[in-house]
Amino acid sequence: MRNLSAERRFGVRVRLAALGLAMLAGGGAVLHKAWRVQVVEADELAAMAERRYRGVLTLQPRRGTIYDRSGGELAVSLQADSVWANPRAIARADVDPATVAQRLARLLGVDARRLTERLRKRRRAFVWVRRHVTPRQAEAVRDAKLVGVGLTREMRRYYPNRDLAAHLLGFVNVDGKGIEGLELSLDELLRGERRRVEALRDARHRVVFSDALLGAVDPYGADVYLTIDKHIQHVAERELRLAVRTFEARGGSVVVMDPRNGEILAMASAPGFNPNQPGRYPAAARRNRAVTDRFEPGSTIKPFTVAAALAAGVVRPGERIDTEGGVLQIGDDVIRDAHRHEVLSLTEVLAYSSNVAVAKIAQRLGRARLYRALRRFGFGRRTGLPLPGETAGLLRHYRKWYELDAATIAFGQGMSTTTVQLATAMAALANGGRLLAPRLVRRVVRPDGSVVREGRPELRRRVVPRSVARTVGDMLTTVTGPEGTAPEAAIDGFLVAGKTGTAQKADYVRGGYAKGKWVASFVGFVPADRPRLVVAVVVDEPVVAHAGGIVAAPVFRRIASEALRHLG
Repeated sequence: MRNLSAERRFGVRVRLAALGLAMLAGGGAVLHKAWRVQVVEADELAAMAERRYRGVLTLQPRRGTIYDRSGGELAVSLQADSVWANPRAIARADVDPATVAQRLARLLGVDARRLTERLRKRRRAFVWVRRHVTPRQAEAVRDAKLVGVGLTREMRRYYPNRDLAAHLLGFVNVDGKGIEGLELSLDELLRGERRRVEALRDARHRVVFSDALLGAVDPYGADVYLTIDKHIQHVAERELRLAVRTFEARGGSVVVMDPRNGEILAMASAPGFNPNQPGRYPAAARRNRAVTDRFEPGSTIKPFTVAAALAAGVVRPGERIDTEGGVLQIGDDVIRDAHRHEVLSLTEVLAYSSNVAVAKIAQRLGRARLYRALRRFGFGRRTGLPLPGETAGLLRHYRKWYELDAATIAFGQGMSTTTVQLATAMAALANGGRLLAPRLVRRVVRPDGSVVREGRPELRRRVVPRSVARTVGDMLTTVTGPEGTAPEAAIDGFLVAGKTGTAQKADYVRGGYAKGKWVASFVGFVPADRPRLVVAVVVDEPVVAHAGGIVAAPVFRRIASEALRHLG
């Protein structure tokens, strides 16, 4: 500085002063900003940071398990991998979406063209590629290390017994929502409640940590225990499929019930489907025919007509009825018996299945009493089972009947019912005249062990006196005897009571009855002296044969005999 001229020294001092002032101003600005951040705007900035790094995590509950009566798993929820892609990340990496799509198509079997179109949408940050892939497919995607492609874990509904009780259980969609069957009707209980917890997230909004997850148990929906017995269900499905295949039928249904408490031990429909892959089957194969399909019951309705007449006192147990050679004229119409007889006892009326005798009994009973009796047995009403699509059948009010209707309805024409209605009504005769509500759900249990719902026997009403029910039950044992219409339903060592039905199908398009189309049925209970099982079998449009005693009765025998052994 001493060697510099006065003018140069002055310039240096000015620059140093300016630099000092600038540093002082900068330091002041920093201090001011720090003061504003730390004091003035502290609360606002803290809230902003909280919003950025803290979020609310929604925990999806694991869907409850469905069990049979013994605790065997029928429907469970398992973790599965799902594949997703980020079109925005693929575009940033300058990778051709078509290349990624073609690679994923080879690994996962998806449509390459459609996936390419979705991956070209650069503004999107997330698209599903395929959900619920197999472990092998997930491993292949991981090994491929494709740009913008990742995997996440989801809950997947799985039915370990494949098609067993499929129509009863139904299935869920890819998001775990019930679509059909019990999965739909009990969806709210099975699904459970979503839980929302706070969580820390990184700059990419990925969850890093949550205090609420420490030691927390995954949220679960309620577990449902059914009245179904897996073994009896398997037997019912197996024998029904065999009958449908043997007689080249369109389909069929079976209901097995405990008449003492109304519990349904099996409910089968054919054709079947695999609820793990429901989309591979037509809607007709997924229909629970036991509750959705109505049919004219034919002669299976006769025991209820006879019971109503006995209860009303219009006939006596030992009375004999003149069938007039198997021909009865009512107005311009004629009712005929398949086999001609002259005079029959009430027992023989059921054993030989006389239409004429039952029509004459109905004339004594009258329209109003016949209608009310059938309604009391549950015909024309839904049973109230927790199954979607249940039909009430058809039983028109007696004021709308024509002259012939009282006679034909008495032997099962001009009305319609379902398999589960038929089984429920027969259970009322088996248990002494008490109509019990059919039950499918034994109990519903929350994850903490508390019972949400406990199924108990529900008496709806007494339909006939105990003595009448016992008398009709004794009469029905002759049906399975050598001279009856269903010797094929007899079981060695047990007394079997039951009734066959062979009904021509109504033609709802042209009117009248469809030529060559029949419904073969049998409904009965065993042991007849101490009823433990009611089994209703319905086979729709059999071709090889159509009589209930030939088509449906053997199915009853095989199901009932194996179920009795299983129950001890």
